[in-house]
Amino acid sequence: MNRVKLIYNPHSGKRELLDNFDIVFKCYQEKGYMIDTFRVGRDVEIKDAFFHDYSEYNHILIAGGDGTVNNTVNAMKNANVDLPIAILPLGTANDFAGNLGMPKDIEEACKQILNSEVRNIDLGLANDKYFVNILSTGIFTDISHKVNPKMKKSFGKLAYYLRGIQDAYNLKPLGIDVVSHETENLEEKYIMFVFNGKTAGKINLAYKAEIDDGKFDVILIKAKGIIKSINILFKILNGTYLDDEDVVEHFKTDELLIHSDEDIFIDIDGEKGPKCPVEITCIKGGLKVLGYK
Repeated sequence: MNRVKLIYNPHSGKRELLDNFDIVFKCYQEKGYMIDTFRVGRDVEIKDAFFHDYSEYNHILIAGGDGTVNNTVNAMKNANVDLPIAILPLGTANDFAGNLGMPKDIEEACKQILNSEVRNIDLGLANDKYFVNILSTGIFTDISHKVNPKMKKSFGKLAYYLRGIQDAYNLKPLGIDVVSHETENLEEKYIMFVFNGKTAGKINLAYKAEIDDGKFDVILIKAKGIIKSINILFKILNGTYLDDEDVVEHFKTDELLIHSDEDIFIDIDGEKGPKCPVEITCIKGGLKVLGYK
């Protein structure tokens, strides 16, 4: 039980892990752990890491961004590997690691992981794909893929607002139906979020969410016109937009169904999600984690 599997993406971040491998091994060795490594490459799938017996392992250490975390969790679940995960946050998108309170500094992150207890948090399932942080569709999903990386680096989350305002005049409403035990919304929408965590693009959008309450926070931005939509962007800045019931519908649920006759793009943790219809389920306590602060 003193072995750990390190899954790392050398393309995440600015070579932080490659430049600090020794720090990771030193921290773990001091605690009596042996680390086995698995390198994710363009021609290597994460599922290849889970073909053998994992009964001797204590946890899976994931070094990468949200996409690497998502792919690793899906590979683990599909291989019936039920071990805690821990995150060394690298890459441009680290929303899930941020939700856990993980520091960016690799040595501090290792210490936080190694001095923590296992905790159970919720896990999302969209048809047959798992997600740890968010499922989304609509303009924000497009924006997250359109923002220039250099602009993101220079302006941080402000880059998303600037891009949102730029695209606001080309807004196209989504014809998407959202049905749950709590509500039914058949109105046209600009955005739909299904949050397990709190942030997307490091923006605190689901500031009322908890990752261990057995519920998603569903946020629908209704198609109420350009001016009201731009106003919502500024209300997001000051953390009040969920109170605007004219434009925003916010509710908690443990399952919902979404359907659309349009060919809409669904994003889960920065990765391509399933096509509609999508049945979305919150698995309470479905994921074990280390380092949660």
